[in-house]
Amino acid sequence: MPKVTVDGQEIEVPDGATVLQACELAGKEIPRFCYHERLSIAGNCRMCLVEVKPGPPKPQASCALPATEGQEIRTDSEMVKKAREGVMEFLLINHPLDCPICDQGGECDLQDQSVAYGRGGSRYHENKRAVTEKYMGPLIKTVMTRCIHCTRCVRFSEEIAGVDEIGALYRGESMQITTYLEHAAKHEMSANVIDLCPVGALTSRPYAFEARPWELKKTLSIDVSDAIGANIRLDSRGREVLRALPRINDDVNEEWISDKARYQVDGLTRRRLDKVWIRKNGKLQAASWEEAFKKVAAVKPGNSIAAIAGDLLDCETMYAAKALLKAMGSDLLEGRQTGMDYDVSSLAAVNFNSTLAGIETADAILIVGSHVRWEAPLVNVRLRKAVKRGAKVFIVGPEWETTFPATFLGNDLSVLSQLPPEVLDAFAEAQSPAVILGGAALAKGALSAGLSLVERLGLVKENWNGFNVLHFSASRMGGLMLGYAQKGGMADIVGATPKVVLALGADEVDYTQFADSLKVYIGHHGDKGAHAADVILPAASYAEKDGTYVNTEGRVQFAEKAVFAPGDAREDWTILRALADAFGVSVGFDSFTQLQSAMIAEVPALGQEGLANYGVLPKAKATKLSGTIDAYPIRDFYLTNPVARASTVMQKCSAELLHGSELAEAAE
Repeated sequence: MPKVTVDGQEIEVPDGATVLQACELAGKEIPRFCYHERLSIAGNCRMCLVEVKPGPPKPQASCALPATEGQEIRTDSEMVKKAREGVMEFLLINHPLDCPICDQGGECDLQDQSVAYGRGGSRYHENKRAVTEKYMGPLIKTVMTRCIHCTRCVRFSEEIAGVDEIGALYRGESMQITTYLEHAAKHEMSANVIDLCPVGALTSRPYAFEARPWELKKTLSIDVSDAIGANIRLDSRGREVLRALPRINDDVNEEWISDKARYQVDGLTRRRLDKVWIRKNGKLQAASWEEAFKKVAAVKPGNSIAAIAGDLLDCETMYAAKALLKAMGSDLLEGRQTGMDYDVSSLAAVNFNSTLAGIETADAILIVGSHVRWEAPLVNVRLRKAVKRGAKVFIVGPEWETTFPATFLGNDLSVLSQLPPEVLDAFAEAQSPAVILGGAALAKGALSAGLSLVERLGLVKENWNGFNVLHFSASRMGGLMLGYAQKGGMADIVGATPKVVLALGADEVDYTQFADSLKVYIGHHGDKGAHAADVILPAASYAEKDGTYVNTEGRVQFAEKAVFAPGDAREDWTILRALADAFGVSVGFDSFTQLQSAMIAEVPALGQEGLANYGVLPKAKATKLSGTIDAYPIRDFYLTNPVARASTVMQKCSAELLHGSELAEAAE
């Protein structure tokens, strides 16, 4: 490890570190625009200039200069100060003076660094350069006259997303950043370039002119649009969530989120259930809470009551419903709405055991029945990293457009019994082999066949477990930990013909199966579940309540309440607590704290943030698998849950980016 001196302070730096990283280790702030920790080094903004000895008597770009033994680095000399002032003056030559109307204002690197490192005056009096606007789709607003050519967006698209959609035309001052033939950026991670852009060239189109950062209340939350549990920050004003931004968590989402996680938040204020409804003579009519509870209690279901958990639920809501059913003598709980019935006697068998960060180190990967780009865009990013390190990827299922080299092995699941030689060879050489089973594979009963691959392909080694199940519902792992799984799946619930069915935000269920049951929908959007319900009790969305979520790798995380629910809507657990009174049973809690304590007492893992321990994988039972995977569960990436389906931004994305049409809107 080389030793360098930074402003008179001697420090040791790791091999391969740059001068910029050495300065940061010494606690010095180095300004930069093009350099980003997760992107390749471009060295084209020159803002990070420092003085280095031995070396030429001129300032050097610290981001692109390796730190070597005996270097003397100065970050505060007169030469460095003058050089940075000069670079900043050049950057501002063509930059428009539109900070008052720029959405980046208050969060702009150029603003901050021009104050800190600029010279406080301009000597330029020529005409400024202007650039025509580029169309980058319904999510990204462009004002390319502001662009300073840092190329962060270009490098993100190529290196992280793996889609060569953004690039540069021309050279020098005439250089312009644009999408290919000015088409919309279509990949699932496209809006991360907004966070990366250090100026106001790329900003959020739906959020344009909505608010300034200092007006917003910032709340730490968890994304529920998929099962990855990306760490997000919800920015709200009053009772409305205005935007969602990623938080840094290297173990989960690094610092990226999918476009759906970022932009579905406008759906939180649309199609909301904000009053109680009861179906009378075939039509839903507004009612009071008291009327609704009386109607439900009048059925006197006894132990003939079932609860079905939706995809966006927090653990506390599921536990409250479980406690209510237990008090009534029922254990009819199910969270797999579409009818899957895989064995959950060992949660290790349905967990993403490699962990999200660990899958990057896999060197042979077999994906069975998962359209990873749509089911978990952040896992797709990790798989790209694995491929860059030399991993070979094989996929069983219908073909989809991958962002990395992969070999499709067809749709027939019988291939798992007789894997091709190229697959066997790749796994025989692999140090960290991995298998990923998706929802389409679980629906076809491929779990036991997948487990049989553990020994055949050597998936479990010391400090490595390569058997993974990739869920796509935020509530799935938490629900399984709380027992929301019948042995025969939804068929067991239907077979029991319960008098009352509590649908906890469950919108993917076929409710025609419950024609003779009283269907009580406890949810937040007027979606499919509400249309089928006999009684609708308006509840809170993920942004309107505290809650615990468990992601597909078994990581327990906590989300905070950002805003209050609209109208008469209440937090889910309070509704279930009131239902207990209506039924005349005791559930053992009267506050959220008591509820959480009871839940943690039953499932201690839910009280500790971090990875839950599910034990070892079970032995596989001998099974012969047949059948084909004809389609994946997700047909439209942008419209997978009730919040996204209510979002006008997601509807526009679906219409334009997937179906190639303009969204039809009513005349003004």
